[in-house]
Amino acid sequence: PWRVSGKKIAAPPAVLDVCLLAAARQVRSQTPLVVGGRSAGARSAARCVARLHAAAYLALAFPLHPLGRPERSRVEELEAVAVPTLVIQGERDPFGGPEEFPPGVELAVVPGGDHSFRVPRRGAVTQEEAMAIIVEATLEFVVRDVAGNRTAP
Repeated sequence: PWRVSGKKIAAPPAVLDVCLLAAARQVRSQTPLVVGGRSAGARSAARCVARLHAAAYLALAFPLHPLGRPERSRVEELEAVAVPTLVIQGERDPFGGPEEFPPGVELAVVPGGDHSFRVPRRGAVTQEEAMAIIVEATLEFVVRDVAGNRTAP
């Protein structure tokens, strides 16, 4: 909602949640629903996944803690999600690197990626390869944990 209105900072959590719930209900069909988002949107999706009866949850660049404040972990938001979950995280994400996530969280890591999945010019992967990692991890997750789960709403 904040991007549509031209703002650069995320709306308050309650506003994000209301917008996500409304959008998901509007596009819901007879197929299993995967709820997800990037950064603040990933947090909102984590809070809404149960209310939407989603089959799975996808978090891109989950902000595990505020910038420079690793002691203020938001891991409980991830741990509250009770459906198959995939977190795609940049290796250099200042809001929480892959090594900061608890065991048991399924992670796909973008080598050298920052919070926006941008990679250094002379990094281990090109920007195109970084995007391919995100797409491939997402597709593998959906095929394995959602498409094969026909009991999901």
